[in-house]
Order: sequence, then C-alpha cells, then structure tokens
Amino acid sequence: MSSRTALVLALALALAACGFRLRGSANVPFETLYIPQATSGIGLELKRNIEANTSAKVIDDPRKAQALLAIAQESRGKQILSLTGVGRVREYKLTYTVSFRVHDGKGGEYVPPNLIELQREITYSDTLILAKESEEQLLFRDMQNQMVQLMLRRIAAAQPARPPQ
Repeated sequence: MSSRTALVLALALALAACGFRLRGSANVPFETLYIPQATSGIGLELKRNIEANTSAKVIDDPRKAQALLAIAQESRGKQILSLTGVGRVREYKLTYTVSFRVHDGKGGEYVPPNLIELQREITYSDTLILAKESEEQLLFRDMQNQMVQLMLRRIAAAQPARPPQ
C-alpha cells in the first residue's frame, strides 16, 4: 500500500470516528411551503435552498400549502462607526435584519416570530469610492446568504405546528 493510500485511509477512518457526515437533507414537519416573496431577493434564495436542502417543496398557492413563511421585515442599514481626526468617515457598520415566522395559516406556529440581525464593519476611503461601494454590495450579498442559512436552520429545527393558546 502506498503512503498516499494509507494517508487517505487514515483520514477516512478519522472522519468516520468523529461522527462526520455530509449535511444531506433536513427533515421539516411539513411537505409544502408557501413563500410570498419567492420571486426576488431573499425569498428566491430561500426557495432555492429549501428545495435543495429539505424534504419540503415550495408551492405557489397559499391555500394548498401546509406551511406559510411570512417575512414581516427585511431591512439594510449603514451607520458611521468612526471618523478620522478631520471629521471624515473611516468606518461604517452595515446591518441586515430579517423578521420572519412560519405558520400553518390556521393560527398554529411551526417557527414563532424570529428576528435575526447580522452586522459587518467596513473601512471607508474618499479616494476609493467605487471600490468601497462594490465591497459594500458584496458584504450585503454575503450577509443575505448567511441569513438564508440561519433561517434554514431555524426552519429545519421546527416542530409540528402548535395551535394558538
């Protein structure tokens, strides 16, 4: 046996021993899901990820869906974080916030109302305006991808719909 084969075998055994396995498909307590904003932005990204990573199917008719994903709020923000000695902006803080819930349309909750906020810091320079605007857009896109993953994890952890109390 060559040393390369032995190394690959040892790595495979180590991964198997630690409990590593591929993520696979997440089980959710519903078979069909309706996402009202599934045509653009975060809704489209959620639709793609839910269909690829869970056992649920996203459908277009809310009356036929077992679960409805309602995005109550989606907002992006930009705040000055620090200034230079002459009063010019040195850093910004970017925020991306989404509030959502998953319900059955009859008062039962799969995922109660959730608020997720992500933050990133970005340096700024007046001499690199176009580059910094591109970097900002890239960071917002990265935050949206991370937001979708966080929402997907919360949906995957959902319990069967609880009736209203």
